[in-house]
Amino acid sequence: MAYFTQQLINAVTLGAIYGLIAIGYTMVYGIIGMINFAHGDIFMIGAFISLIGFMICALLGISSAPAAILFVLLLSMVFTAVYGWTIERTAYRPLRGSFKLAPLISAIGVSILLENYVQLAQGARPKPAGSVVQGGYNLFRADGFDVRVTWLQIIIVVVTVVLMAGFSWVIAATSLGRQQRACEQDMKMAALLGVDVDRTISLTFVMGSALAAVAGMLFLMYYGVVDFFIGFLAGIKAFTAAVLGGIGSLPGAMLGGLLIGLIEVFWAGYFSSEYKDVAVFAILVLVLIFRPSGLLGKPEIEKV
Repeated sequence: MAYFTQQLINAVTLGAIYGLIAIGYTMVYGIIGMINFAHGDIFMIGAFISLIGFMICALLGISSAPAAILFVLLLSMVFTAVYGWTIERTAYRPLRGSFKLAPLISAIGVSILLENYVQLAQGARPKPAGSVVQGGYNLFRADGFDVRVTWLQIIIVVVTVVLMAGFSWVIAATSLGRQQRACEQDMKMAALLGVDVDRTISLTFVMGSALAAVAGMLFLMYYGVVDFFIGFLAGIKAFTAAVLGGIGSLPGAMLGGLLIGLIEVFWAGYFSSEYKDVAVFAILVLVLIFRPSGLLGKPEIEKV
């Protein structure tokens, strides 16, 4: 029981990080119906910017962990938001009226470009990071095993829940959210009714990129190492989480992230860590066979 509880805590923490990345996928897809395959690399850039931010804090002598985290969070969100806006403006907007494969090819090209750009700028070797948040407490002890939750795990889950609730409120109750939902339903009609479609899509990319920056910082703090290739695998798993939960649904993205984290951690803990990715994608295949729209997704109805 103690081992199971510890693995559950680890799985929820990992699933929260996947869920944050998956929200960025599902937000973009919900509006323009396009998978932004460069989103995982925005997450990777956010992790690198966070590493640089923590180094700046060390040089400036900022020893307070909350102050350092807040500074790095704002820095990484600003930079990744600029990256997201630039990518949408230069790589995706010119192809919006083209055939459907064109934006997809462009997204893959941007992903490769960002990976190689970071590899050249930062090097191919993994970059270690020091521990910023330390400590925790033991929940209970059973069978000679201590079930422990760290403060960092608590921070990751709390930040994820707060951001999830905040973005859900933005989409449901604000003017920008109404514009996003209008573009999702009918982009041409939304434009005729006065919605600035280009601005709405750009802001969606900015919001998704900022979320990826948060996930990148949390990933760096949790694992303590980052390299130029982490965006690929994390991006694929987050995309899987978005599809599993129902792409286009924010709660579905978070649910999918938690499920991916649970499957991955428990499979590695009870079976073999070498086949944890196989288990994740096998579950995805089964869900798509029996529920193609995902767990919380709604089937698309085309009006004729």
